[in-house]
Amino acid sequence: MPTPTQTATGFTGFSQIDFDTFQIEGLEDRMNAIQQRIQPKFKQIGEELAGKLAPAAGQELFLHIAKHARRTVNPPKDTWLALCHNKRGYKAYPHFQIGLFDDHLFMWLAFIYEVPNKAAIASALLAQADNLAAEVPDGYMLSMDHMKKEAVPTSSFTKETWEHTLVRFRDVKKAELLIGRHIPAGDKLLQDGPGLIRLAEETFETLMPIYRRSLL
Repeated sequence: MPTPTQTATGFTGFSQIDFDTFQIEGLEDRMNAIQQRIQPKFKQIGEELAGKLAPAAGQELFLHIAKHARRTVNPPKDTWLALCHNKRGYKAYPHFQIGLFDDHLFMWLAFIYEVPNKAAIASALLAQADNLAAEVPDGYMLSMDHMKKEAVPTSSFTKETWEHTLVRFRDVKKAELLIGRHIPAGDKLLQDGPGLIRLAEETFETLMPIYRRSLL
């Protein structure tokens, strides 16, 4: 196994033990493992990415790490960090996410259902649906529910596919829009801290034009 390499913040990547966290039974024990194993890495990668992405975003980005504070019984099936221009919170705004399920890491430009101006964002993106087909490269994924693992590849999306997706995002109250990448838990890139940060930076800079159009 290659020796993990560090970034400026000491981030060395994610290992199988991080993904195994989601096999731990019980809310308290799983949350303890998330806090000890994963959240320190989120802090490292998030702080580095916030600085790298700010110039392209045109503003400062703030790191938020999911606390899962509302949970009282069921342990979380995933966990994540978010980068957002708002210092106090991220759920009501377009934001970037990196997180883990038990079998993959995800990188998303995320518009979740709590965004209050979903209709306006969808309309702004619908006006340039032609661009979406060109801006989102092969190898990217789309989800309409951040609570589920499932996502579909965008490689076959046409202007009409994007329009249908955006209309659903606009008109269905619980519909969300998440665009980005999945990396399987066994991918060796996850153990390469600098390589993973480079991929995240590349992914989010690729999606930055969509992000900037959505800041209404």
